Amino acid sequence: MNTTDLASEHCEPRKGSQHLLDASQVASLLSELPGWKVSADGKAIIKDFKFADFHRTLGFINAVGFMANHQDHHPDVEAGYGHCQLLWSTHDVGGLSLNDFICAARVEALLAS
Repeated sequence: MNTTDLASEHCEPRKGSQHLLDASQVASLLSELPGWKVSADGKAIIKDFKFADFHRTLGFINAVGFMANHQDHHPDVEAGYGHCQLLWSTHDVGGLSLNDFICAARVEALLAS
């Protein structure tokens, strides 16, 4: 599944370990998302974004927030002047689910438009 395919998917409620992706699934999906990496504990995907100023950083955060609310799947966000880090994880499965990759692909689509 490529980034465009992922971004066209919609998040679904996923609860329980049956929705937890294995290492090969994570590696395959991650290969489609430039700059994203797996967290040290293996339970999230993370990417750092750089912007020219705080105004653009905040605009990005607001766009991600709008998309996340629409998908009912929300990232952890760390931000400061000219930078933002997003961390996606599905707490209800105890790690990574397809929802995390859908949302990461949607973030990439936001930046491409």
